[in-house]
Amino acid sequence: MKLIERYILRRASLMFVATLVPLLGIVWVTQALGSINLVTDSGQSIFAFLKLASLVLPSVIPIILPFALVIGVSQTLTVMNSDSELTVLNSAGASRMTIIRPVMILAVAMSFVSFAVDNFVEPYSRTAVRKMIATAHADMLSAVVQENTFRKITDGLYVQVAERRNGGVLGGLFVADTRDPRFELVYYAREGAVDENSSALVMKDGEVHRKLPDGNVSIIKFDSYAFDLADLTQAAGKSNIRAKDRDFFYLLDPDTDDPQYKKNPGAFTAEIHRRFTEWLFPAVFGLIALVVSGDARSHREARVHPMITALLTALFVRWASFYASNNADDSGYYIPIMYIIPVVTGALAIRYLGRNKSLDIPVTLGERLTDLRDRLLARLSRTGPASSGGGGTP
Repeated sequence: MKLIERYILRRASLMFVATLVPLLGIVWVTQALGSINLVTDSGQSIFAFLKLASLVLPSVIPIILPFALVIGVSQTLTVMNSDSELTVLNSAGASRMTIIRPVMILAVAMSFVSFAVDNFVEPYSRTAVRKMIATAHADMLSAVVQENTFRKITDGLYVQVAERRNGGVLGGLFVADTRDPRFELVYYAREGAVDENSSALVMKDGEVHRKLPDGNVSIIKFDSYAFDLADLTQAAGKSNIRAKDRDFFYLLDPDTDDPQYKKNPGAFTAEIHRRFTEWLFPAVFGLIALVVSGDARSHREARVHPMITALLTALFVRWASFYASNNADDSGYYIPIMYIIPVVTGALAIRYLGRNKSLDIPVTLGERLTDLRDRLLARLSRTGPASSGGGGTP
């Protein structure tokens, strides 16, 4: 590799990383905030919270990575054009391959990274997340012993404990059960404890109020009553492993006895084809960035910023791919479209590069955007002094 190619590769890689890290940070914070309620409600530790939030990242890397690449490459080449570096390369007789080669090396490398994450890392993380969520929901003991707080165990079932005593004894129990539409049950007990062997909440010295739809209420006092939690913990402790959670080799030969496969076999077929096509987008987006910003242009030439053009084009292509893959679960006709979108986009980009053409937003639209920008700037310049002044001569 030539010195100038290593230079371009280094600059594009640094800009790509500088774009990818903040995007991943934003997504991580968003996912972490969404996991706070689950972790706090189930009494999990801060380490479980961090683990759960981190396991979500592999599922968004294949989506974010191509966009970070197209932004990094287009911005790098735009800056090089502004610094007249692309003009100097053209004047020195360097071919376009001098620019194309390092960019495509980076893009193809990111395609392989996307393939590895999508097929091997993400299925493991998705499975781990589902198991952690199922375990958190099944940890009934941690949910019950939260003092002076109503806890929603499941739809229609709420538990509140006044205090937690030594030896696992719970004082001041309140249980509201409205799961059966035929009647409502409210339990009060002086004390109780969770029997881990039988998965039952054993309440002592209390009473149960049973309210019928006609408004009649019956009250039954008891010395000891066992409220069965086994069905809740067992149902919550099961995690449904879907097609997106399966690894690459399982999707190639799925188990015909898998309940999820029996329920929707098309989802497994669509998922394997999605993984065969999604890893191509970093390379395709690298070609888009080259077509938009890989040529030297005069600073006086009015045009929309190349990064905006490249990003809008990439968003449209990715939206079309998402639309096809989402509908492929129900209809096999969308599976060929999943392959056509990246292949045709890449072929058109290669054709543009071979003919030394560039992709721009249409001139009329670009002129309208430029005119809108100029009018906004003019309005701001007129209103600026007036808003900051106020002490003019009458």
